[in-house]
Amino acid sequence: MLTRAPPHNSHGTSLIEVLVTLLILAIGLLGVAGLQSKMGVSEIESYQREQALLALTDMADRISLNPSQAASYVTTTPLGTGDSYTGTSCAGYGVGPALDRCQWSQLLKGASEQTGTGTAAADVGGMQQARGCVTQLQAPNPALGVCTPGVYQVTVVWQGMNPTVAPPASLVCGQGDYGSNDAYRRAVASTVTVPTTSCF
Repeated sequence: MLTRAPPHNSHGTSLIEVLVTLLILAIGLLGVAGLQSKMGVSEIESYQREQALLALTDMADRISLNPSQAASYVTTTPLGTGDSYTGTSCAGYGVGPALDRCQWSQLLKGASEQTGTGTAAADVGGMQQARGCVTQLQAPNPALGVCTPGVYQVTVVWQGMNPTVAPPASLVCGQGDYGSNDAYRRAVASTVTVPTTSCF
């Protein structure tokens, strides 16, 4: 008498299990891609802030090193993107505030790093749409008994990648230059106090 062997249960993977696994894997990869994209934007924002702080320190140092002409650094319109300093050379300016303003404009435009050569060269070493302003917050008064130092505010603004909180209303440099939504405008500022030496 012949006996039949009992049927064996199948131990392989079904097509449904494979599809579910692929779906979970795809969702995970999409999440990683989105995270990587946000990390790239954060890296660009961080780089631009670092460049802005360098430009801010550069002008603050220039004013501090030339206190007798500090008022000559004050800007009526922002320097950098869209200003009257054209070309890449500041050779036509003598030593002093005019040369410093030209060199600061070039720094804001990213002239410290370039791609290409000749007429195809492009400035890439700065922030996007960077502008800089120097405003006088307090005029110096060297009169004996008064001795008020000059106080100047140096501001650097640029266009961010995503909207955030708009800079405070006291930082007017570049306001309205980045579209109707001021939340794209990034700003860093510092004050420079220039003492009056005649009071000592």
